[in-house]
Order: sequence, then C-alpha cells, then structure tokens
Amino acid sequence: MWYLCVFYHRLLDYRKPEVESLAELFGAFEDQKGRHLKWKLPEDHHPDSPFHFVNLPSEQVARDIANRSILVKGIYELWGEGSTFEELEAAIKAYPEDRKLPFLTQDSTFRITVDSFGKVISFQEQTARIQKLAFIPFKGRVNLKNPDHRFWLMETDDYGANNGLPPVVKRRHFFGREIGGADRKLLPTYQLKSRTYLGPTAMDAEMAFLMANQAMAKPGKLVYDPFVGTGSILVAAAHFGAMTMGADIDIRVVRDGRGPECNVWSNFKQYGLPMPIGLLRADNNLPPWRPGLKEMFDAIICDPPYGVRAGGRKSGGRKLLKGVIGPYTVSDHQRNDHIPSTAPYSLVECVHDLFDLAARMLVMRGRLVFFYPVALEDDSMGIMDNVFPEHPCFELIASSEQILSSRYSRVLLTMVKTSPYTADIEEAARLRHLDFRENHLKWLEDGNLHSAVFSPADALAAAETDTKVSREPKPKYRGKYV
Repeated sequence: MWYLCVFYHRLLDYRKPEVESLAELFGAFEDQKGRHLKWKLPEDHHPDSPFHFVNLPSEQVARDIANRSILVKGIYELWGEGSTFEELEAAIKAYPEDRKLPFLTQDSTFRITVDSFGKVISFQEQTARIQKLAFIPFKGRVNLKNPDHRFWLMETDDYGANNGLPPVVKRRHFFGREIGGADRKLLPTYQLKSRTYLGPTAMDAEMAFLMANQAMAKPGKLVYDPFVGTGSILVAAAHFGAMTMGADIDIRVVRDGRGPECNVWSNFKQYGLPMPIGLLRADNNLPPWRPGLKEMFDAIICDPPYGVRAGGRKSGGRKLLKGVIGPYTVSDHQRNDHIPSTAPYSLVECVHDLFDLAARMLVMRGRLVFFYPVALEDDSMGIMDNVFPEHPCFELIASSEQILSSRYSRVLLTMVKTSPYTADIEEAARLRHLDFRENHLKWLEDGNLHSAVFSPADALAAAETDTKVSREPKPKYRGKYV
C-alpha cells in the first residue's frame, strides 16, 4: 500500500537509505527478491521535497519505521490530495468509506493538526482550514493531548528556488491519518552538550542514531566499534537494545577517561543503558582476535580517523616500524601505566584493515557502516576522481553524502557481507587494495585531510613562494565542525 512519508528537511541524502534499512529490519522484504522500496514524488515536486510516497507491505511496518526513524517526521495513510482545497475535498470524499469509517466512530477521540512547508500559517489560518474540513463526518470527541486518532492537513506553498528550498510549481494540499511519527524527545535527550564524557571526535547524536539505523541495531544483535573513542556510536546502538563492544588504540580513553565518574561507562550510566560487553585497548592494524575466531559481530559501525580532528595511529612507533630499533619488552612494574608507542596510520591502510576485520568477524548479511571522506574538486593537490573502497566479501547498498567544507565531504557507506571469508578472498582483497592504493587520492594516502579543510584555497600556491620573503598569516578554519 502507498503511504505519504514526510521527512524533516535535513540530511537529504540520508533519508531514503535510512527508511530502506528500517524496512528490511522490520521484515518488509521477506516476500520480495529485491531489497529496495518503491518511491514516487507528489505532482510537481522536486526530488529534495520532504513529501514522498512509499510503498510498504503493511501499516504495522509503516508504523515501526516512522516511530524509530530519525529523519521521518511522520508516515500517513493519505485520504486525499489536491492543488486546490476543492480538489482536496473531492479526493477525500472519493476515498473508500470502509477505510474512513473505522476512525470516525462516536466512541473515539481525534485531533487535527495543520502543518506547512515553505511558509508559516498563523493560528487563525489554521483554525479556518480545520473548519473547512467540516464535510468529514467526525462523530467522536476532540482530544488534543492523547487522541485515539491523529489527522494531519499539510500543504506546500507555490514558492520558487530563491529561498533555498526545493522549487514547487503548484501549491499542494495533503490530508491523512497519522500511522506513526518520530520521537521528538530522542535527540534533545542525547544531545552532546549534556553528555557526561565528551571528546573532540564525539559523533553527533543525530548521526550516531542514523548509523545505528543503517546497521539495523536491535535487541539480540552485537555491535562493534573499532574506533570507539567516547562511545557516542555505541550509545545509539545500545538505545535500540543492541549489545555493544568497542576498542580504541588509546588506553587512556577506554580505561581512564577523566576519572571514575567521567568516562565511557559514565555515558551509558547517564542514559540508563546496558553497559558494553567490553572495551578493549586494541589496534585496528594488529587486531587481538585469535586466528580461529570469526563471524562474531552482527554489525560494525565506526568513524575511522582521517586526519581532520584526529589522525590515525597504529602500534609500533616510527623507529620500530623502520627497523631502526628492535622490539622492546615492558617490565612488570610498568605495565599498568605504560602507553605503547604509535606511528601514523593512513586512511588507505586503515580502511583496508577495517575491511579485513569486517570480512572475518561479521556474520553473513552483517552490516559494515562507516564514514569515508571524498574530494569535491580537482585541484593542484593532486586529487583524482573519487573512488570508494571495495572488498570481495561486501556489497555496497547505500551511500549518503554530507558536504562539510568547500574542499571535501564525507560519505556514509553501508555495506552488507554477502560471501564467507576465505584464503582466496583474502588474496583478492589484498590485490584490490594495492590497486586502490596506487590510484587513490594523495591526501588520503598521506592520511591527513587537515590542509584540505583548514587551508585557504590558495594555500598551496602560497607555500610555493619563498616563505622567507613573504609569510602568510595562519590559515583560518573555513569549514564546519564534523
């Protein structure tokens, strides 16, 4: 059945992938070969419009999606639509009576809400619009706080593109019964500014919940974050009932935090969430898992370090990795407070190791969800065409882009494991990685995006001039925090 899906007007590329992931989570594709929903736009609407029609197998699936989604404002059983109010009235009257009458009974309560996109409607105008709906034979009582049935009258204005919103040629009116709506208290509850333990790389709450939805986190599933930091992503997964586990190369983050009452564990305690199964001091380049251990996690969700707010690190130290010094041992009396040496860890190598970890440790049809940076333009930095990393075990099912500065953006990649990990797969992945490494972006190979985000557009040209003759002021931050 077709339903009207109304999105919040933000993170436009993320909207449909989130709904499709939740549709799979709630069993919408059990009787279908494909794993994509059917979508269509209202008449004369731009693809960026918050109004979309989506075909879902049942009202229960629609309700489950709407109640859990972060970007869906509501999903509605549409009773009618039209370019004018007269057309809307005719459409509502033509809607089958057997579908309307169960929600218009005398022993029920209801509420009608007026909403708009692209303009503000005063209270007096809202009242006038509701009075125009008198032709609908409501027999129940009005209850504004806790009604049995909620109805929405929504409209878009006939605005152009000058105000930054997607252009709509004609005004459109929609009227329907609410099937489900977003929990508007969720994001304010988990906002970062009220978080007990917060670090410079903490994932925004809205994005963390989106990643958890993409990974289909739910009770009974085990979710792993190999770059756990302050645990923002795992907090979102735990909210949806998943068991969680994390690792970080910095033992001070996972063990100490800022004290016994301000650490990763404190964040879970703050929201009354189940504590992680474990937080490990582990290196993504040298994973701690025993050789025979595999297919342990249902999902891996992470934000790999790519050198904007924090650069990637791996164990060993520069001298040790170059063979200048030999491996060292730590004496027993220093083990508790010892911080191992680390060396730079490029994103290309980091992503390769992440794929190898996911291929080994994810169950079949398990999901790998992670952010990946891409360039927005070709310039003298040697930036080539953007290429997403690949692996023989995984199929890319969704990519959602978020522009963060004039020079680069990040893409949320959602991949599903489609084949078991074997020795042949491992070798094929190694060869693909070598080819990817040779043809990839130079600043990704260097493992540092800082200059692409913080430097002015002519930074490289300025660097080529004689710095002794002319010194440029310190570059100012030109993007927005990620």
